Amino acid sequence: MTTGVRLVVLGKQGAGKGTQCALLSQRYAVPHISTGDMLRAAVAAGSELGQQVAEVIASGSLVSDEIITAVVRERLSESDAMTRGFILDGYPRTVRQAELLEAIIADRPLDCVLDLEVPTDLVLSRLAGRLVCGDCAAIYSTDIPPVQVGVCDKCGGPVLPRKDDQKAEAIKARLDAYELETSPLVAYYTDQGLLEELDGTQSPDAVFESAKDAISRRQASKA
Repeated sequence: MTTGVRLVVLGKQGAGKGTQCALLSQRYAVPHISTGDMLRAAVAAGSELGQQVAEVIASGSLVSDEIITAVVRERLSESDAMTRGFILDGYPRTVRQAELLEAIIADRPLDCVLDLEVPTDLVLSRLAGRLVCGDCAAIYSTDIPPVQVGVCDKCGGPVLPRKDDQKAEAIKARLDAYELETSPLVAYYTDQGLLEELDGTQSPDAVFESAKDAISRRQASKA
């Protein structure tokens, strides 16, 4: 098995980032680091930084670029990410965050940035049918449900629709936010020669094969 990779994965909500990150994490034996997981871990750790995050979340405010970047820096300093690599999901969200990330990993730059391209109408359909485990956040759908209805295959937790996936206005707000803040990252990483666009309308297995091919090309060009 090929091991070690440094990736950022982009894509609209419902594009399949969680599924692909999980597959790639297993393939390359590197941690899948999501924004949500990092923030929850920081809060659970009870560190000074975690307390700052908890206070911001409790106030209902958005976590600032500086705080989320500090959380990312702390996570990327751990031994698994330092020695093997990482897959970042949900960070960076803005060009400013991308610039901050570049400074953090200056001595171990990204192999590439994968952008899962999926039309908005398909994303809306996927989100409407998405199911999520309330305990481990494993993702299912009405088309590909868990073996036992309502019970997670991985941890046995409850599998239900996400509340905000069921509200058209909430979905639109999330997609609008992505277009406004995150889409400019496509141009940013294209200018840096790092972007690999993937057809996210394919089956998860086909997207995974395309992702592996893109990563192999990038790593071979550095060898």
